[in-house]
Amino acid sequence: MVKTNAMRMLDKAKVEYATREYEVDEQDLSGSHAADMMGADHGSVFKTLVLKGEKMGYLVCCIPVDGELDLKKVAKAAKDKKVEMIPMKDLQGITGYIRGGCSPIGMKKQFPTFIDETARSYEEIVVSGGLRGQQIVISPQALVDFIKGEFASLIHF
Repeated sequence: MVKTNAMRMLDKAKVEYATREYEVDEQDLSGSHAADMMGADHGSVFKTLVLKGEKMGYLVCCIPVDGELDLKKVAKAAKDKKVEMIPMKDLQGITGYIRGGCSPIGMKKQFPTFIDETARSYEEIVVSGGLRGQQIVISPQALVDFIKGEFASLIHF
């Protein structure tokens, strides 16, 4: 297993976490596929999305892999009028991460981060470790505390 930058940051801060690996399918980089490959509850596996707010600038949302982002809810959480997803081609330049390996931990810059409130119903959630096929298993509160994020309602029901 490869130690990613995100994992090294958690180690340095003495934050408890575990890791999971799965076989990457270049044809299917979805979080749902990752959850299936790990045999994990889809509700506990979170994908990391990067958006840009009208006033706030870049922000990060972590939502369950099968969830659909509600841009109005995100804007409300971010106290912004309007937010939109960034173009995929800009992801690596902004975050340092590639699609399928974007972690809320260890981006080039720490952006305001919102974790969907459904994370609170799990003892542990799974987020990308910063590389395709590498995952971090962490308590939702430990993640929020480490990245100075906040829980918010972010998805359509």
